[in-house]
Amino acid sequence: MAIRKENLLIVDDDFDMLEVLDRHLEQENYHTYKAASVAEAIDILKYSEINLLITDLQMPGMNGMELVKYADDHYPEIPKLVITGFPSIDNALTAIKSGALDYLPKPFTKSELLNSVKKSLSQRTKNSKIVMPKKLRHNYAGMVGSSAKFEELVDIIERVKNNRATIIIRGESGTGKELVARAIHYKGSFAQNPFIAVNCGAIPENLLESELFGASKGAYTGASETREGYFQAANGGTIFLDEIGTASLSVQVRLLRVLQEKEVRKLGAQGSEKIQLRVIAATNSDLKEMVEKGTFREDLYYRLNVVDIETPPLRERKEDILPLAKTFLDKYQRDYGKTGLKLSEKTIEILNRYNWPGNIRELENIIQRAIIMSETEILPQDLPASVKYQLPAAEEELMALKEVEKRHILKVLVAVDQNKSKAAEILQIDRKTLREKIK
Repeated sequence: MAIRKENLLIVDDDFDMLEVLDRHLEQENYHTYKAASVAEAIDILKYSEINLLITDLQMPGMNGMELVKYADDHYPEIPKLVITGFPSIDNALTAIKSGALDYLPKPFTKSELLNSVKKSLSQRTKNSKIVMPKKLRHNYAGMVGSSAKFEELVDIIERVKNNRATIIIRGESGTGKELVARAIHYKGSFAQNPFIAVNCGAIPENLLESELFGASKGAYTGASETREGYFQAANGGTIFLDEIGTASLSVQVRLLRVLQEKEVRKLGAQGSEKIQLRVIAATNSDLKEMVEKGTFREDLYYRLNVVDIETPPLRERKEDILPLAKTFLDKYQRDYGKTGLKLSEKTIEILNRYNWPGNIRELENIIQRAIIMSETEILPQDLPASVKYQLPAAEEELMALKEVEKRHILKVLVAVDQNKSKAAEILQIDRKTLREKIK
């Protein structure tokens, strides 16, 4: 028997505190939902299986005390932990009377937080404990694998599939982010409703707003009639926004309004229309770094980041390479009218050894190409040279040395405030050599 990870809902309007709590709890293997307001928290409570509510007290609109009372009335089996930066005896007593099991004043240490979480979880009723047998799945909604990473990914999908919590899927290109989004939709309660996938990076910036939100007649040159956008088309179901990091700041503002107000306004329209859908966004960019650079809105980042799912790269789930390769082998043999092809032992060895920088998409393309080139068996000569041959040890060592040199040069440049003359003097090289190395 395997005990599932606990689902913790953390509520705080301070985004920095929300991130700190999330990081501490995920390090201890808890699964977190995040909300920046009481209204968001109530939505998550309605549609999700929550094992512990952790909430701040001081928030705009409805405050944390009202949330504790609401949760105690509607979900008495869920333990509640209150955190606050304004501790007082009255607040503590009111929180306990309202249904909170523990009261944690800020600032607190990581160990104090974890002790309070464990204490609160230990006091819940026996009926709220979730114990499930471990089920191995080799194919789940078109996703293939049997590794621990694959099972963990499927487990998260199972947790979130029946609620409308906003989800961000992070991962390298080719790791199957859209497959994860489709699995969440088609395995869940809203599978009969629309699933609309939008590649934000593939739509020209000047058209993205009208494509997403729709446009009224005359809203811009060429708008000869009123038309719906992708959000209206997805109403009742799920909209998947791939490459969300490429959206312009003006699109980000409109998207933030959709998430906050649950309504959409067409370009050029006077009024808004209410919609009810789930938003799943995906990115291979570091959105946190984009927030720091000012190219992605911080408030939107946290609105999207209610549930964070990471698709692992193929190099971290080596056990899945062979099942995936065989799946693609079957698929493309049918497509090309071939039968009986198999992978040679040496080919399997090479596939397992390779590092897969292009992830599952690269594996699929290589198997497809090999089927075209082969007759009865896929041999090493049917694979690209980049897959067959590894870097020689000497070349790997040279690359490692270059990385050390790069880090050293960057540290020196920072120390001298990017003054290249001073940096060259410290590094004992001339300015021209330094310029070339920087390039």
